[in-house]
Amino acid sequence: MNKKKTFKHLDQFDRDRIEALLVSGHRQKEIAAILQVDKGTISREINRRKRKDGRYQAATAHHKAQVKRSASKYQGMKIEEYPRLRARIIEGLVAKRSPDEIAGRMRRELISPRISTKAIYRWLYSSWGQAYCHLLCTHRYKKRIQKKKTKREMIPDRISIAKRPKIGIHAEGDLFVSSRSSGTQRSGAIVAIPIVKLLIGTMIENKKPQVMAEAVRTIQEEMNVDDMTMDNGIENRNHQDFGLPTYFCDPHSPWQKPHVENGIGLLRRWFIKKKTDLRIVSENDLQNYLHILNGKYRKSLGYRSAYEVALERGILKTKNLPLVREIVKERVAFH
Repeated sequence: MNKKKTFKHLDQFDRDRIEALLVSGHRQKEIAAILQVDKGTISREINRRKRKDGRYQAATAHHKAQVKRSASKYQGMKIEEYPRLRARIIEGLVAKRSPDEIAGRMRRELISPRISTKAIYRWLYSSWGQAYCHLLCTHRYKKRIQKKKTKREMIPDRISIAKRPKIGIHAEGDLFVSSRSSGTQRSGAIVAIPIVKLLIGTMIENKKPQVMAEAVRTIQEEMNVDDMTMDNGIENRNHQDFGLPTYFCDPHSPWQKPHVENGIGLLRRWFIKKKTDLRIVSENDLQNYLHILNGKYRKSLGYRSAYEVALERGILKTKNLPLVREIVKERVAFH
């Protein structure tokens, strides 16, 4: 069996040699042997790059080759060449899925042709896909640098996160609040379960400790967890009333509960922008937003949704299973 020859592009030096050999009367087969390429390469080069008068000139041929090569590829070329692939990506963006979700799910489902996350972003940032950039959660063309300078306050009777058991199903809790200029304390209490990336939350009218304790008890009724990790906000003063063991991050260390911070970040980027007056956000709105985020395909979960994994591990309470199963059924129907 003959070994396939390695393809190579002709350069300016090769074209100069072709011109010189043609002028000296060599045949195309002889030129191919001298340049160590296939004779068809020489034939195509002469026929495609010759001048209008039929004469082959190296400078003209090289210019034609450079122009053709520069126009042969462009950002998003693969997506534009496959309408079904393009339609699937747009459908995913409209369904509030990130490029990573779309690419990862296609890889998981062995869909062909498929494309990488970076290729989708390159297409979005090109003239072909920029009309769909507004469907990204950031609505931006650059990655936004986030500033994390939030003042934290110590509370009494706190138990350090260092004493939290290593085993068990942990949860992380935090608040997202209205802008200071809005003049309201209406907030959202969010709990994240890191092992399954599940987000559960509710709106609260103010940040009083008793209101926060009631909100945490309400959220706890929807999940099976062993303990809770909170920050040192004064709203967590009544942590003994949460209904489960509570541990606290070190002062000024939100990075010790990264999953709920990330969950609130997603909620902010996709739906509730910073400086939003939360009086316009209803409880139904928040639950709809959380359902969408819990239905997103996560890379860390093998491109499954938080609902799918939480159902498998029995983390959701029984009373919520019929609703969640219906939501999972609808979300997984996306193909």
